[in-house]
Amino acid sequence: MTKRADGRALDELRPVTIERGWSEQAEGSALISFGRTRVLCTASFTPGVPRWLTGKGTGWVTAEYAMLPRATNERSQREAVKGKVGGRTHEISRLIGRSLRAAIDMKALGENTIVLDCDVLQADGGTRTAAITGAFVALADSIEWARANKHVQLKAEVLKQSVAAVSVGIVDGVPMLDLPYEEDVRADTDMNVVMTGTGKFIEVQGTAEQEPFDGTELNELLALAIKGNADLARIQSSVLAQ
Repeated sequence: MTKRADGRALDELRPVTIERGWSEQAEGSALISFGRTRVLCTASFTPGVPRWLTGKGTGWVTAEYAMLPRATNERSQREAVKGKVGGRTHEISRLIGRSLRAAIDMKALGENTIVLDCDVLQADGGTRTAAITGAFVALADSIEWARANKHVQLKAEVLKQSVAAVSVGIVDGVPMLDLPYEEDVRADTDMNVVMTGTGKFIEVQGTAEQEPFDGTELNELLALAIKGNADLARIQSSVLAQ
């Protein structure tokens, strides 16, 4: 089997670690590492919902994503200093929010809001997929905090399922799983796949950066993503069981 620059098999994730409760202040938090990519995910639980949801008996989950100025090889200016949030940041924030809402029964959550903040401390490819995977753990812990503090009913099944995400791509004609930056930047096709722990798709974002891909290659990429997300779901489950 073809080996990659870091010695991994084509269908192998980078080393993944999730440290729960990294932030003492947040209702839920997780520091997640996909190889050298590290993202701090915090979940803030607040009673009440946006005005447009008030009185409807349903909750809300949303997300914000950002990269620290020195998360990459060269310093990037803070978007707060620029005075506007970039299109990429908006897009990833919305993706994380959509993905995590798929995990939640909004009626069971009640009129409460959970905001997930995903801050990239170090970027080496796959920051959005790491953010989604880590944010789910922070989300789960924030719900348990809310249960313990009687913000949600003791027996309410707020979490419907787990959610994880992974990148796949075709590099030099070869489909592979979980691309670091050095592979991502050379990829002919780049794809991010968000899935439930039960194996269903939430979102598939795929783009031919260089060469268009055919149906066979698409199926190969999806098979890699299914395996990768199943592995991530097992890691999440193990971490949350501790």
